[in-house]
Amino acid sequence: MNKLAPIILVLFFMLFNQISAQDWKYDFEEAMALAKEKDQNIVLLFTGSDWCPPCIKLEKKIFSNPEFKQFADKKFVWVKADFTKRKKNKPSVVQQQKNKELARRYNKKMIFPVILVINKEGSVLGATGYRKMSPKKYIDLLNTFDTFGN
Repeated sequence: MNKLAPIILVLFFMLFNQISAQDWKYDFEEAMALAKEKDQNIVLLFTGSDWCPPCIKLEKKIFSNPEFKQFADKKFVWVKADFTKRKKNKPSVVQQQKNKELARRYNKKMIFPVILVINKEGSVLGATGYRKMSPKKYIDLLNTFDTFGN
């Protein structure tokens, strides 16, 4: 039993981390419906999670931060359009097409990372990327975009 304790502990922390992380959506239409239902704006992230250094920093330094995770779902509906390069990380063909359609609409220049705060009608309220700042300041920045729509 003593040998199982570390394994159980690791599994518990993995499960807890998944519960407290952002609830990323990958279907923009689903996210729009949820945003209307919850009366929230959307954060749309364009990322290259397996090749883009600023995208990886954004995930590690901001999105993985406990303070940021606590804030994440209370305020926004989160959508990720991930443009991976490694074959093992590629989303389905259908998801790749959805990501391309989102890029045609919101990220024509294909800049990574781009974070857009979008209202329930699909209008962009603000845009940013990776910034070297604390998670608290990043939260404040996203909140300033959110206030434009209210």
